[in-house]
Formats: sequence, structure tokens, C-alpha cells
Amino acid sequence: MYVLYEDSGNFKAEKIFSQSDSTMQVESESGKRSKIKNASVLFSFEQPAPAAMLEQAHALAGTLEIDFLWECAPQEEFDAAAFAQDYFGHAPSAVEKAGLIFALNSAPAYFHRRGKGRYRPAPPDILAAALAAIEKKRKQADQQQEWTGKMVAGELPEEIAQVASTFLTRPDKNTLQWKAFEAAVEQLRTTPEKLLLQLGAWPHALALHQHRFMATNFPRGTQFAPVQLGGFGADLPLADVIAYSVDDSSTIEVDDALSVTQLGGGIVRIGIHIAAPGLAVTRGSEFDKLARARMSTVYIPGLKIPMLPGELITAFSLDAGIPKPALSLYVTANLASGELISSETRIERVQVRENLRHNLLDELITEEALADPQSDLPYAEWLRPLWSFAQHLSAQRDQVRGKSENNNRVEYSFVLDGPYDDPDTPVQLVPRRRNAPLDRLVAEYMILTNNIWGGLLAQHGVPGIYRSQQTGRVRMSTHALPHEAIGVPQYAWCTSPLRRYVDLVNQWQLLATVEHGVSARLVAPFKPKDADLFAIIGAFESQYMVWSDYQSAMERYWCLRWLQQQGLRTVKASVLREDLVRLDCAPLVTRIQGLPELERGRIVTLDILGFDELALELDCRLRETAIA
Repeated sequence: MYVLYEDSGNFKAEKIFSQSDSTMQVESESGKRSKIKNASVLFSFEQPAPAAMLEQAHALAGTLEIDFLWECAPQEEFDAAAFAQDYFGHAPSAVEKAGLIFALNSAPAYFHRRGKGRYRPAPPDILAAALAAIEKKRKQADQQQEWTGKMVAGELPEEIAQVASTFLTRPDKNTLQWKAFEAAVEQLRTTPEKLLLQLGAWPHALALHQHRFMATNFPRGTQFAPVQLGGFGADLPLADVIAYSVDDSSTIEVDDALSVTQLGGGIVRIGIHIAAPGLAVTRGSEFDKLARARMSTVYIPGLKIPMLPGELITAFSLDAGIPKPALSLYVTANLASGELISSETRIERVQVRENLRHNLLDELITEEALADPQSDLPYAEWLRPLWSFAQHLSAQRDQVRGKSENNNRVEYSFVLDGPYDDPDTPVQLVPRRRNAPLDRLVAEYMILTNNIWGGLLAQHGVPGIYRSQQTGRVRMSTHALPHEAIGVPQYAWCTSPLRRYVDLVNQWQLLATVEHGVSARLVAPFKPKDADLFAIIGAFESQYMVWSDYQSAMERYWCLRWLQQQGLRTVKASVLREDLVRLDCAPLVTRIQGLPELERGRIVTLDILGFDELALELDCRLRETAIA
């Protein structure tokens, strides 16, 4: 004796081995035995054998017309076996009963299941709606397959082109367009980015990189709405100093300037003057919301996306010839001994005499010229005392650190002679050594300022945002902790408030400290243990990493374009570690497959085989290794 039963949605026919009141043991054709419930059995039969019965029943089910079955079936709930006798006009065989059950079960739109072997025909209106949905789904499947086929063949359907811009950032995965595109990606065994480029959804890899970044981070564009500014700082005292700023030619946000006043006997008062947008951008204001949304200025070759609206930058940037509000740190120093005698912080106005530019001065302002009193050094009265004390500051930090800083690496500026979004724009890589005197001089005074102002906040119990490094771990916190790599007891970012939100937050705290002294911790915008400070740290680190990663990606892209524009096919590189090398002619690090084990710094010659502007990879192979 055999039984037809249902198991996890499947129909099975097997031989009865044993049976009890509620269960039975059945045996398959292979001899495997299973325990099933009697309630799952649809009917028992003696012939044909289970395998033959199932095969014949499925074949019969395929010949039965579902529409006709629905018309013939009782309008109320019915038993499939009883309906089989009415339908076939005689006592149905096992094959006929099973075939009818299979047919009914295969058409859920026509017949609704009501239990074991029982069904009910769908009402006409419900059936019509279900059939319409099935037909719609069929047409959608055909449309999806048609779009997929076109994309596989290299054609971009118009319907896909209209939404392609969303595929890399926020695809609606329930749409036919996405499903068709995803199927094409899978069939071609490629990536969404590669397929979109191949289909011409973007004209080139640069457009794709830029679209993805802008759509993710600036979906409403990068421009600020016009803002209205009142007068800020007009009543502040005007500093009696001669100050200069030093920046790249592309800088529009002049955050800092330096001044020197000779006091006699080798004693000088050095002023480090920092733009004071914190007077206008206050915590919780609309300006604050704009700055906090971006967290910092975004720098990419050929384009700068400022943190603050242009009107604010214009009002507070330390541009030459116009008195501007500033938070100034004055240090009195002995140039001979390097002793820092005293320090004072003031809120005032500063009129910068000139905005100096690295590219115009670096070749003139050398260590040799600074050391030679007879040299024709520009801005000598300003530069020489600043350089003298900066060397003391550097030596003092080296003593704390236990070693000298290695600043000999060449850095590059990217200069685009045309639109930043055109890959054919000529690009220049302008090298500049990090240890150029102007660079070192400015860096030392910014470190000094961030150190002293961080200590000032800690001394008054006013929380700030610090960057520390201990036992090799770099982190941001609200506590004044040592920065071992720099060699200072504390380091709070304070010197770029027009460009970095953390510096702006610290400026609010400093302004309160300078104005209120010992009671500053009670009136500063952020009180001790303010949870929002920790939220700002987390948000800043996250956003800053996004900006930094994109800047690195775009610099890498323009390195690849520069190599192609220069027609270079052979380049030299220095080994960093294992298979990683840095090109000598461009700021590009790449991996070389099969590179033998070489010591760090070994010079190798590479053949360039190709460029992947989408993956931002350079394909190279080793040509030769320089003799050690």
C-alpha cells in the first residue's frame, strides 16, 4: 500500500512500512524510512508504483485546463478527491486524483487552499484582479528581460538612463530598472561602475567619481544661500603691529598672520593673529548649523568647497589692508636663549600689511639667506627674528620627542589649467619640500599657539577639543593630554577657524576665557562634560575622513592623468615595503606584482602598462633595480 502525502509544500508518494493511530512510517524507493503524521496523507493507493504515479499525475496535470476546472468546480469549498469523481465521471484512479490535486495546487489565483486536499474557487472579481496582477507581472518580467538584454549587448535603454544617476548612491532596489541593471551586472560579471561607464551613463571616470561624491554629500549643491552680516568687532582696539600672512596662492581663507615687535636687548614680542569668525558664528546659530553640517572645507584639485559662506569668509579672512577681528596670542621671547618669557591673549583688530605666497617666496627665502645677515632677504626685519625663535621652538620639541622630525619629503600642489571636471584639463604637479623655511616657520608658530591656548583652556577649567598622541595612539578628546609625536604637553586645534569646525568650537571657548577669566567655565558655550562636545568629535572625525578620502582619490586620479599627459611609460620609484612603492615623479603609491623582497628606499625602474581611472590603479611591472 502506498500513500500520497504533503511534506513542507511538496507532494510525495511512498510505501507504507508501519502505521499507528496518529503517525506512520513510510519507505522511499531507495529504502530510506521517514516518520510522517497521518494527517498529512491525502489518500492511499495500491497502484501504480509511487514513482510512476507521480510522473503520470504530473503529466496529466499539465493537460488539465485551469479555466475549465474553475468553471466546473463547486462555488463553495470542496474536497479535491470528491471533485475528481465529478470531473472525470467515474471513480478516479490514483493518477487522476493526484493529477487534479496537482493542477488545483498549481493555480493559487484560481483556487484558494482551505486545508488538506480542500480548495475553494476564487470569486470572479478576485480572480480577475489576480489574473490582471499576474499579467502585469509577466509584462514587467518581459520588460526587465528586454532592458537587461540591451545592456548586455552594450545599449543603454532610455528608461535606465533616466535613473542611472541613483544607482551608485541611493538605488531603489524594488524598481524594474534596478533589477534589470543588476541582472546585467551579474550576467556580464562586472561591477555597477564599470557597466555604467561602458554604457555611457557617464562620459568618463572623473564624472562618475564626482557624481558619486556630490550626490552623497551635497545632494542640494555646494552653494550657500546669500547671508546678511552685521558689523562685528568694529569697536575692538586696533593692534599696533606689522603683520604678514603666508599661504598658497589658491588660499581664500586667510586664518593666520604673524607679527614681530622689537623690545630691545634681543627681546621680541611675537604676535600670532588668528581670524575670529567665532564673534559672528555662535553656538546654535544658523551660521553654526551651516558650519557643523560640513565640519571643514573640502579640498580637491581645482576645487574648494568652503565650510562657511563666502560673506563670512570675506568678513573675517585676514586679507591685507583691511582691519579684521582677530584672536591674537602674543609671546615675549629671548631670541638668544630661546626662552619664552610670557604670553598674553587679546581680542582685537589686526590689519595685515601683505598676504605673502609660498610660490613667490620659497626660492628666495632659504636657510642660507636667513643665516646670512648680508643677504638680500625680502621681509628680513620680519623674517629673521621669527626664524630665530622658530628654530629654538623646534629644538625644544625635538628634545621632548627624543629625535628630530623628518620633514624632507616632497609634497605636491595640483594646479589645473582648466575646468576641474574635464579629464583633458592640463594638470601640473608643483613640488615643494615640507622643510622649506616658510613652511617650518609658520608650522612652529601654529604648534606653539595650539599648545598655549590648549593649556589656557585647561588652566581655567574650560573644556575644549584636543588632539593627543600617547604610545602611538592618536585620538581626539576633551582633555588636555600630551601629543608625543609633536612634543607638546597638549595640542588643541585653534588656528584654522575659517576652515575647520573643531577650531571654531575651540575659538568660542577661548573667547569666553579671554573675556571672563576665572568665571569662563560658567559662561563658555560648552560647559564641562557637555555631551555635545563628544558628539562633535565623533561627527568631525567621521566627516573629516570622508573629505580626506575623496581628496586622496581625486589627487590619485589627477596623478594618473598627469602621467598620461606627460607620455611617461617608464618611471622610477622608491620601495616602501613588500610590493608597495612610491613614484619619484608624482605623489602616487602603487603595488607591483611580483616585486622581489627589497629594503626600504631601494630605487626601482618600472614600466607602465596601463591606467585604470575608475579603480584609480596604475598597472606597472618591474624593469630593473638600482644597484645598492
